[in-house]
Amino acid sequence: MSLVLFIVAVGVLALLAGGFWMNSRVKYRESPRPRPEEQPTLPPEGPVREVRENRESQEVPVIPKGGRPLTPYELSNQDSRPSASKERPRWSRGSSGSFGGGGLGAH
Repeated sequence: MSLVLFIVAVGVLALLAGGFWMNSRVKYRESPRPRPEEQPTLPPEGPVREVRENRESQEVPVIPKGGRPLTPYELSNQDSRPSASKERPRWSRGSSGSFGGGGLGAH
């Protein structure tokens, strides 16, 4: 029984050693790390600032009466455009704003 355990232990150690050997071969083939002068730099005008704007989505085309509904494959990529309103949307009082967020919800 002890001979079997010894052979299993040697096998596990051989697998670990093989893993380290394979890892070193893969790392050797990788490209070198970039030097400090190759690192990205800030643009000349300075850091980029965050832009906040409200977006409105395109309306889904209206189906004429008696027409067949559009399938998802017939709809184009629904883009969004900047909104004319500058007022930020707010959540209802007592709501976290997320579905299932655990708030009391609107009353």
